[in-house]
Amino acid sequence: MKKRIVSMMLAAMVALSVVGCGSKTLSNDYVTVKQYKGLEVAQVEKVEVTDEQVEQSVQANLNAAAEKEPIKDRAAEKGDWVNIDYTGYIDDVAFEGGTATGSDLELGSGSFIGAEGGYAGFEDQIIGHSTGEEFDIEVKFSDSYPGTDVAGKVARFHIVLNEIYKQNIPELTDEWVASNSKTAKTADEYRKEVRKQIESSAETANETTLKSEIQEALLEEIDVKKYPKDAVEEQKKQMTDYYTQMAGLYGIELSEFITTYLQMTEDEFNSKVKESAQQTAAFDEAIKLIAEKQKLEPSEKEYKEKYDKAAQGKIQRICRAGGSRCGCLCRTGWRRCAESCDFKRRCA
Repeated sequence: MKKRIVSMMLAAMVALSVVGCGSKTLSNDYVTVKQYKGLEVAQVEKVEVTDEQVEQSVQANLNAAAEKEPIKDRAAEKGDWVNIDYTGYIDDVAFEGGTATGSDLELGSGSFIGAEGGYAGFEDQIIGHSTGEEFDIEVKFSDSYPGTDVAGKVARFHIVLNEIYKQNIPELTDEWVASNSKTAKTADEYRKEVRKQIESSAETANETTLKSEIQEALLEEIDVKKYPKDAVEEQKKQMTDYYTQMAGLYGIELSEFITTYLQMTEDEFNSKVKESAQQTAAFDEAIKLIAEKQKLEPSEKEYKEKYDKAAQGKIQRICRAGGSRCGCLCRTGWRRCAESCDFKRRCA
């Protein structure tokens, strides 16, 4: 099975790399491939990594290494970080998605609900309170706020202020690099290391884009006789399991994840999953035919390299759901995070 997976990967590349036209069709019980040699796809441009990108990445790494310094001798101020529990009520009834425990928030970041219709913003109303206080605030959701249940409504939040603290962000020094990099010893070496990481990520992204272009081009040359039932069901299961796991990371059921983050009904979700599963199964059948026709058998080196990538668990997704992993109430919608997540800061 592992060898088959790798052969199929190589066959996908053959569809692009083999020059020729007017090749005979390939066919089995499920699909007919009308043409597979010399398919044309859009050229993927090589990404040039800029110094600015390197510095931004370095700074992000420094931010991630920030050390917490508790503030115990004063009330919260703009620029402080706070850890809070909150429960939201509309008409004195707790609403779905309006509760969080141990949520970290930078005051003044604009991550939570802003000022609206004469009501002060969520973060502004925490300023001036001290650790251990419990208090209520009122905010108004904008009319355009995602989620018809809360858009345009006034909500009361009961807040428990657990902690006030600062984030002490380290500077990029040779000492910091020596303690935080396995290979670099100096700041300059670390920048080179980060550049290579960005270049590697860009190369992987380009490879993914190219594979997607090849798949789309090849799908145009496939006539489906019937879909392999077992393969379709397996693809449907993989995709459903993936989104179920995603929902678990947000601490919600799949049904809520579908309506809140994918912004579709369960029927629409199931329909898209089925369509995607059928497309993937048909593509796989085409790739099997090409692999058999070209007598593709990977070398041990190719096998190891390609299988290692496949083993990372890539899956065809319906969309990129959720742009943030932090536990906070964003201007753009609710973002909730599993306790295992190590990034509970402002929303991206």
